[in-house]
Amino acid sequence: MMDVRDYLVSLPLCEECQPFGEEIAVYKIEGKMFACTAFDRPGILAVKCNPDRAILLRDSYSAITTAWHFNKKHWNDINVDLLDDELAIREICHSYMTVIKKNVSPKALREKLLSLAAQAGIEDTECPE
Repeated sequence: MMDVRDYLVSLPLCEECQPFGEEIAVYKIEGKMFACTAFDRPGILAVKCNPDRAILLRDSYSAITTAWHFNKKHWNDINVDLLDDELAIREICHSYMTVIKKNVSPKALREKLLSLAAQAGIEDTECPE
């Protein structure tokens, strides 16, 4: 079982902060949130997700549900304790890359971050049907 926090902070330029209080850890890239966990909900990580992918994942895995306190269209809760590491990492990477692609500007900064992610071997792989 991987250490989720260690994986998150290993992502290029990931910032860990607690803007909602000391009971919640938020993970950001260039000031944009891509993951969040509440310490009173161990093993649960909220991640950003493409809306169609979010629905497919919820339909396919009981350990993936709509995110608590987040936009249900764009955020999923993943129970990392019930998913295999490969799947959890895939969805964390999807969230990270989605935020870079959709929420980071200007374009030059977005391209720099995508290049750093590629150099680190981070991919946004497709969700298997």
